[in-house]
Amino acid sequence: MSEVRNRNRRTMLACLGLVGTMIGVSFAAVPLYDLFCRVTGFGGTTQVATALPAAPVERRITVRFDASLADGLPWQFRPETRSVTLAVGENGLVNYLASNRGAEAIVGTATYNVTPHKAAIYFNKLACFCFTEQPLAPGESVTMPVSFFVDPEIVNDPNLADVHTITLSYTFFRAKTPTASAAGSRQPPG
Repeated sequence: MSEVRNRNRRTMLACLGLVGTMIGVSFAAVPLYDLFCRVTGFGGTTQVATALPAAPVERRITVRFDASLADGLPWQFRPETRSVTLAVGENGLVNYLASNRGAEAIVGTATYNVTPHKAAIYFNKLACFCFTEQPLAPGESVTMPVSFFVDPEIVNDPNLADVHTITLSYTFFRAKTPTASAAGSRQPPG
């Protein structure tokens, strides 16, 4: 009888250990996936840069800009410019415009991606409004800049020789739980 109890106890401890491990992995999954996407550009995740490359290269690339809104967000949201063509490594600066057409103050947040996905690892943002909560009062409008460049290393990647246009897309959502600072005052974009 004591052997059966010991076996049951070991089985129970193994099951509890497995459940504990699964819980730990589930908490680590989101940051690990985010790190994977940022390192590889997977899913159109762009890179974040702190400085421009030393010099642009001759190859030119067109960057198109897209904007959309989640269902139920009474905002107007669009890029000021639909596309720009620039030298690879050259700094690009475009503005997106957002206006709250609703009757109440709303805090929104934007997500982004780049297509084709294989180009995302070479698309670098120097300044962006993405993932920064944007509070807008009824009737309020805001201009939000995006500063970016395409890494000159793209010319050394034979997989991207066919890429002549990159699309940067943003989607604005209502913030689920706005931070106190965003709900109470305007934060500068960037």
